[in-house]
Amino acid sequence: MTAPVGLPLWLLAELTYRCPLQCPYCSNPIDYAHYKDELTTEEWCTVFDEARQLGAVQLGFSGGEPLVRQDLEALVAYAHQKGFYTNLITSGMGLTEARIASLKNAGLQHIQISFQASDPVVNNLLAGSKHAFEQKYEMSRLVKKYDYPMVLNFVIHRQNIDQIDKIIELCLELEADTVELAICQFYGWAFENIEGLLPTKAQVVRAERITNEYRKKIAELGIKCKLIFVVPDYYEERPKACMDGWGKIFLTVAPDGTALPCHAARQLPIAFPNVKQTPLKDIWYDSASFNQYRGDEWMPEMCQSCPDKERDYGGCRCQAFMLTGDAKNADPVCGKSPYHYLIEEARINSETPVAFEDLRFRNPKNSKLLSKEARIPTQTVAE
Repeated sequence: MTAPVGLPLWLLAELTYRCPLQCPYCSNPIDYAHYKDELTTEEWCTVFDEARQLGAVQLGFSGGEPLVRQDLEALVAYAHQKGFYTNLITSGMGLTEARIASLKNAGLQHIQISFQASDPVVNNLLAGSKHAFEQKYEMSRLVKKYDYPMVLNFVIHRQNIDQIDKIIELCLELEADTVELAICQFYGWAFENIEGLLPTKAQVVRAERITNEYRKKIAELGIKCKLIFVVPDYYEERPKACMDGWGKIFLTVAPDGTALPCHAARQLPIAFPNVKQTPLKDIWYDSASFNQYRGDEWMPEMCQSCPDKERDYGGCRCQAFMLTGDAKNADPVCGKSPYHYLIEEARINSETPVAFEDLRFRNPKNSKLLSKEARIPTQTVAE
């Protein structure tokens, strides 16, 4: 069955793959350095024009680190003028009070700052920067000062999950309105480092229990702080509706203009169109790549006959490709998938600790230098 094509309500503008940090769970392509060309200011404005004409209403500025683009304020102002709700997704590196003020004047409505950990040493080791935690902390205070919604993001993994209580305490100290505690999704660099990042089942259970305890405490105290805890696919028996379905709501434009149905899709052996050569309307409605996994005709029989297909749309195509070599295969996360044993093997492997020094970073030389100066503290997990 061919599903009707909806509107691309959410546009993610990946302005650049450049970033001053080296997080081992980065979702950017492993070969990010090969993509040196970036859309110009004018080309991005054309993308915004075409996306609004298609019905897009939400616009996220992402990367890499979008703050390295010196035209960010101009892009925000143009998008705001066009009627987008604008969101900056940033590490906070390169942010200053003057820049926060100028982004506010340009019409930016939302800033999400990511931390690596609540402990400054752990945060800086994972980020690959000696002053990352200090910068993030200060910028979070300023975001609150300039009356933005305080949204903090922590990517949770085995190197920081045992400090989940301290992470939440930091968020409360910073008076966060919303906190996303998202256990690492394994794409890009995270997939390369899965054995060092996938937490054990016991760690996940403990972290979720502590989060629920804090939710109750926060509610009792009347504190307005929403804690969002996202369990990794690897500890589920049914796949999530990845991006709400392939080419259904989300549209990503990569730094070089490649249009994608999700930020991880360019790793697939698919020829995706580029906004420099093809209008966004043609890409969204008519391109072979965006139609490739819409509906259910592409699904193997076991997925086509599954009553859950209207809920999960067959799961994640990128995950199926990374784990099985064929994006058409049933998502291995699904307990019914013949490839589910791969997920079970990953769970078993998570029981074997992997040292921080063995993680693969974008800048391995800097990583080794930092790891000699300080160690990530270890902790025994109690049920």
